[in-house]
Amino acid sequence: MSTTISQILIILTLAGSILCGKILVFPHDGSHWVNMNVLIQELHFRGHHVTVLRAADSWYVKEQSPYYHSITIDFSVGGDAAFFKTFVFRQLQIRREGSSFWTQLSLDMELGRKFYEMHRKICEMVIRIIEDPKLISSIREAEYDVMLTDPANGGGVVLAHYLHLPLVFNVRWTVHGEAQFAIAPSPLSYVPFPLSLLTDKMTFFERVYNMLFYHLRLFFYKRVVGPHYTALCNRYFGPDVYYFELFQAADIWLMRVDFVFEFPRPTMPNVVYMSCFQCKPPKALPDDLEDFVESSGEHGVVIVSMGTLVGQLPDYIADEMAAALAKLPQKVIWRYSGKKPSTLGNNTILRDWLPQNDLFGHPKTKVFVSHGGTNGILEAIYHGTPIVGLPVVFDQHDNLSRMKYKGVAQVVDIATINQNVFLKAMLEVLNEPSYTINMNRLSRLLRDTPVQPMDNAMFWIEFVMRHKGAAHLRTESYKMPWYVYYSVDVIAFLLLVVSGAVFLIVAVIRCLCCRACRKKRVKQD
Repeated sequence: MSTTISQILIILTLAGSILCGKILVFPHDGSHWVNMNVLIQELHFRGHHVTVLRAADSWYVKEQSPYYHSITIDFSVGGDAAFFKTFVFRQLQIRREGSSFWTQLSLDMELGRKFYEMHRKICEMVIRIIEDPKLISSIREAEYDVMLTDPANGGGVVLAHYLHLPLVFNVRWTVHGEAQFAIAPSPLSYVPFPLSLLTDKMTFFERVYNMLFYHLRLFFYKRVVGPHYTALCNRYFGPDVYYFELFQAADIWLMRVDFVFEFPRPTMPNVVYMSCFQCKPPKALPDDLEDFVESSGEHGVVIVSMGTLVGQLPDYIADEMAAALAKLPQKVIWRYSGKKPSTLGNNTILRDWLPQNDLFGHPKTKVFVSHGGTNGILEAIYHGTPIVGLPVVFDQHDNLSRMKYKGVAQVVDIATINQNVFLKAMLEVLNEPSYTINMNRLSRLLRDTPVQPMDNAMFWIEFVMRHKGAAHLRTESYKMPWYVYYSVDVIAFLLLVVSGAVFLIVAVIRCLCCRACRKKRVKQD
């Protein structure tokens, strides 16, 4: 009997070792790491061995973790909480000065400078990895099965190509903007370019704006990242390798949204939608929070969180927000690490951290005040919590614009906020039932799926490991010149053929007419 049990245990151990894979992760720091870490934890629980590459000054990717082994690169990327706070405060200051063309240009220039520097340092970090003989040899000898990376930076993409590893993206953004525009047909007549604040139902002039905005933003992205990644690819792969083709050659794109959030649009076979993979049923709240929530009575609670990266705001903004929140009959739980606002009401408590998913799932939660990050919006949809949006930077304006269009959010300009405007938006969402009704409808749509998003993501990561890639799902259209992709050469050829045929027919008819006219004149003579 004991021999049989031992044999079974050996078989199970061998089976487990066969199914286990080795995954190399090149993350993007900040809020992007939050959802990457969720995937890493699940991979760990499924028996895979995960190794994460991190910079020495990484502020979210910890060196020690029970879920992964880390390789710390002795290099400073330079992004930390102080840097981001300065950047956000500067953005708000520029917006407060006005909303003219010059204000927008100033914002873009500020953003461009920050991104230019960030991508330069990421490329230098990749060089440091590749040109450290001991480090790169140890990475090769580990024989990883796949590279998992966030293409918001190109470090993992270039490194995967250098190591000849299959490539899986945890993605919504690439270095050239929204990911689906990189690989899927994207007709600008009905696919709004993110950040344009447009919908899929555009007037003529909105379509003009959408096209101009798309080309201007793409030019902006290429100017910011192009010099760094072009130089990096030239250094290791030669001038014939265009850096963005390495992105487009990824095997699987795990997309962090779906069509409850997105507008309908064409997609590709290797795009896997795993919207709200981090969402889950709520757990019990800590005792102090549960007591506070229950004390709200019939009015319920409002949750305020400006996301992972915006722990504090300029005093003039925080004071206006606090003054408005103090006038609500609801209790308020605010994730805030800055100086206590001078106008903070007795109904409001501040916390450095919140169990956000569990609070959204509490029946007394009425409204979510959000900066508009994708993670928070999806969790709010999952739990049916309507939103009051205060967009700060990046894609947040566009995310909240989509929610407003779907009838589940009100949006307020945080840069010029005052307590009256903010309070009016709060009362509108709290007292108008349509916001909750519409959000509950989106929640039902989001949850009604044949496969849970996390299971879907895990299947496709393991699929790539089993089959050493997924080339059969990947189109090679990105290698085509633009005139071939849009069939300009075919159209030109067909026009030439038709024109030639028309010219020949006209020439023949003209010749026959001339001959007939000559015969007629001969007869008359």
